[in-house]
Amino acid sequence: MKSTLWIIIVVLVVAWLLGFTLLPDVGSIIHAILVIAVVLLIYNLVSGRKI
Repeated sequence: MKSTLWIIIVVLVVAWLLGFTLLPDVGSIIHAILVIAVVLLIYNLVSGRKI
């Protein structure tokens, strides 16, 4: 489960970066993806699992 969360976080951050650079007109979707990635990261840290 730990590696799955990290894979999801990495994919979301990469999608956010690609969307930010390639599609700057899609601001709300890009920021929603970033928020989801940050929430998953915080959940992973709070749940007591090692990074």
